Amino acid sequence: MKHSAAPTRSRLTGLVLGCLTAALMCAMLTVSTARAQDAPPPDAPPAAAPAAPAAPVAHDKPNMLVHIIVSVGPVFGTILLIVSICLVALCVLLSMDLRMNAAIPPGFVEDFTDTVNKRQFKAAYEMAKNDTSYLGRVMTTGMSRLQYGIEDAREAAFNMVESIRASKDQMVAYLAVIGTLGPLLGLVGTVWGMILAFMSLGGAQPQFNVLAASISHALVVTLIGIGLSVPAIFAHTFFKNRLTRISMDTANIADDLLTQMYHNSKKPAPAGSSVPPMEMPAAADNRVPSAAVKAK
Repeated sequence: MKHSAAPTRSRLTGLVLGCLTAALMCAMLTVSTARAQDAPPPDAPPAAAPAAPAAPVAHDKPNMLVHIIVSVGPVFGTILLIVSICLVALCVLLSMDLRMNAAIPPGFVEDFTDTVNKRQFKAAYEMAKNDTSYLGRVMTTGMSRLQYGIEDAREAAFNMVESIRASKDQMVAYLAVIGTLGPLLGLVGTVWGMILAFMSLGGAQPQFNVLAASISHALVVTLIGIGLSVPAIFAHTFFKNRLTRISMDTANIADDLLTQMYHNSKKPAPAGSSVPPMEMPAAADNRVPSAAVKAK
């Protein structure tokens, strides 16, 4: 477990830093593009004096991307950016960890079965101990209790399955938190923008075009919050179902392998064979059966 914790933290740190760098570059590029569009050309003549009012001219449709960036603002924009980076980092990290081939390596199952059939139980234990996969960790725990009986080994293996599942389920739960907080953050930003918009009506001459623009800016925050919530809810359901499937398959395969190893250890060695009987794993040497403790 200690060997697999360090790579997981390093991968998470790298993913977060990479997503943060990409998001900052995209934001800087978009803001610079928006400023370039709003700034007048360098050879443009100075603005002339206001002339007589003319007929209304149809204005060009504003750029939606620029409108969204301006509407979010620095406060809610920073918060929603951090939440989106965490969402992407969690999805990528869970996609790397919750892979069936990584949790239950096919090569490990085949090699372990061949080693057990050859009655090389010590080598099988070392093979499981050196494997950092989901199945390898479960098999290591179950084999360390196999000397006390198959039922004790199964119980230890199933407890290890639930322990690993609980640790992964904590990461999946953060996706549900993001899916719940997204619309709430958007609602807070919208309410704040609506308050500022209606405060502008306190003057003697209300300008409804300014009010409409303020309301439009306020609704953008809710749009982004809902846009974060939809993929977060989908990812939470997807990874939760995948974790359940991996846990069930790991428990079933571990039970089969432990049963096979237990029955092979009970069979008598072939005549003339130099294979030693099943030895006690090193991880269980310091364990004392409860019956022995009572006898003392």
